[in-house]
Amino acid sequence: MMEGRLQSQEDEITLLKSSLADALRRLRVHDQLIPLLKQQLIAGVSTRQRVHGVSLQKSLSQSIKMFIRGRPITMYVPSNIQNYEDLRMEPPVEKLELDWVYGYRGRDCRANLYLLSSGEAVYFIACVVVLYHINNRTQRHYRKHTDCVRCLTIHPDKVRVASGQTAGVDKDGKPLQPYVHIWDSSTLITLQQIGLGTFERGVGSVAFSFAVSFTVILHLMFAVEFNPSDSTNIITCGKSHIYFWTLSAGSLTKKQGIFGKYKKPKFIQCFVFSLTGDVLTGDSEGNILTWGKSPGDVKTLGKGAKETFQIMRQTRAHDGSVFTLCMLQGGALLSGGGKDRKIIRWSADLAPERECEVKDFGAVRCITDVNGEEVLVGTTRNAILRGTFSDGFVAIVQGHVDEMWGLATHPSQNVFLTCGHDRQVCVWNTEEHKLDWSTTLEEYGLCADFCPNGAVVSVGLSTGRWLVLDLQTKEVVSDYTDGNEQLSVMRYSPDGSFLAVGSHDNFIYVYNVTESGRRYSRYGKCNGHSSFITHLDWSKDGKYVMSNSGDYEILYWDVAGGCKLLRNRYESKDREWASYTCVLGFHVMGVWLEGSDGTDINALCRSHSERVVAVADDFCKVHLFQYPCPKPKAPNHSYEGHGSHVTNVRFTHCDSHLLSMGGKDTCILQWEVKRGGTGDGGETLKEGKRQSNQITFYWSHAPNTTGVDLTVKCLHTSP
Repeated sequence: MMEGRLQSQEDEITLLKSSLADALRRLRVHDQLIPLLKQQLIAGVSTRQRVHGVSLQKSLSQSIKMFIRGRPITMYVPSNIQNYEDLRMEPPVEKLELDWVYGYRGRDCRANLYLLSSGEAVYFIACVVVLYHINNRTQRHYRKHTDCVRCLTIHPDKVRVASGQTAGVDKDGKPLQPYVHIWDSSTLITLQQIGLGTFERGVGSVAFSFAVSFTVILHLMFAVEFNPSDSTNIITCGKSHIYFWTLSAGSLTKKQGIFGKYKKPKFIQCFVFSLTGDVLTGDSEGNILTWGKSPGDVKTLGKGAKETFQIMRQTRAHDGSVFTLCMLQGGALLSGGGKDRKIIRWSADLAPERECEVKDFGAVRCITDVNGEEVLVGTTRNAILRGTFSDGFVAIVQGHVDEMWGLATHPSQNVFLTCGHDRQVCVWNTEEHKLDWSTTLEEYGLCADFCPNGAVVSVGLSTGRWLVLDLQTKEVVSDYTDGNEQLSVMRYSPDGSFLAVGSHDNFIYVYNVTESGRRYSRYGKCNGHSSFITHLDWSKDGKYVMSNSGDYEILYWDVAGGCKLLRNRYESKDREWASYTCVLGFHVMGVWLEGSDGTDINALCRSHSERVVAVADDFCKVHLFQYPCPKPKAPNHSYEGHGSHVTNVRFTHCDSHLLSMGGKDTCILQWEVKRGGTGDGGETLKEGKRQSNQITFYWSHAPNTTGVDLTVKCLHTSP
């Protein structure tokens, strides 16, 4: 309650400060115009008086006002628009088609990497299940999930796939129920959706039986499998337990494994079935336990005693947890370690044979057999490795491991850069769909921009520090600090002679750039915002800057004139901008939906052709609008795939692709821009009824509630 009151008071203070600043600017504009009118009256120039009077009246009438969280935002209509009311908004001709998915969810998921009979590795990240052909290096995507995918398994036929998702909420705060998709991996056609209305919080693990068509679904527990030799027997494991379930007459009964003289581990994290029918488990103590069925001891337990499941053998395997076990052809076993980051090969009688370490990629999360010798390895640093003990392992899939915000595309090459809270700066190739190189910073990066010559890139960090990296040598060629708060935007002028740095200390720092982007000297500082800088853009002539702030201001700056604030914003209505990433402005006003609060749109980007604008919203969606889109409720194409707020979007240098970046989902989606009737289509929003020249937005908060479900359910699936 107290936090709510404090937040309300902070919002009121911000609103009062913003309103006061706006009122002062209006008074200054008024004071500047009155002397001009007086001069014209004294001179008796009646014709010029009438002309000026008309233009002044037009400037007042040809303005659009919108409100965000009670804050009025005035935007002036450009001179080339004669009648704003007659403007008609259409959805863009261009559409998006998902081309590539960068990343893998290994940090907090288990048993989520399999090999299909088609030679494709199947795994997931965000709301997308990826089918990656490990030899042809091509991708296909299953995209029917409405929230983050959390678990995956394949049918014994290696064609059918089951994938389960977590619960979530839509943009209106309504709960989205979790369920499981069963689909054909060859056609990507959904065969069944099961469990809808059955689960409350999410689906954490799924398994197919080997005989009759059953699927087991559960959460909280770490692993579940049907016994391959008995489809009425199901094994589950989790916190300090292993359960042996029996399915009979539609009901499940369980028996708990008995640890006896052995120390009970905190977690049993994985298990496999040996060729002899025993169950092998890996636990948090670093041991592999061999479980077997013991016949009931009538003398001890009495008449009718039933068999029990006990530990037959304990094998010390890893320093730290055993995260995964994989049974190979011929009976050999692979185990993957957590703390020691090792992969160990064991003989059928659990004698260690070979081992290797994958220290650069995190702990071993899961292992999948390719051909008895070659394996795929998923790691906790969201990488998938391919290799053998003899030849070593190389990464075929890589990604960030924490929230991402910084995104920049190269001005002339098919390359883009990302940075985020994992302190990694990554440079990716959009043609070869791979990571070219990465480097680790001392602090986490939040924003970036390439110099127009393409030789260097600047990266803004969380402490007010910013670096300039050479794209070829990966070396830091310049290192500066402005203030002590995080930087939110870096933007070079079109000719590369200036760099503007937007900070959370409310200032924009402007630097002269020389020596092909390797040398910087402070030119000036833009002082006038009453809140932190969020976005900024340069004019095409490189003389002016437009900026947005956290309290929804739109300000204009005369950089060439000494970083002066342009008090009369009306004078900037016809200015042309080299880029358009500001989320507030006349040309992009239509991207805001009614009822939005000021944080619903995280980023936008106009294409270089100036035909479309892409929008990253807070509800996991990417939108494509016609540019300009100055009318409210502008129709657009909407695309899903991210499982978290979309933090940034950028077009490649030739507008052939759009890149979108998720926050917590650590996922980068590469979309191909299609013309005409091709593309995914997405959701096309119908044009709303025409509005007056005032739009009102109201604050609405959609809570995100996720959790766990302690249920185990066995559902019958169609054959």
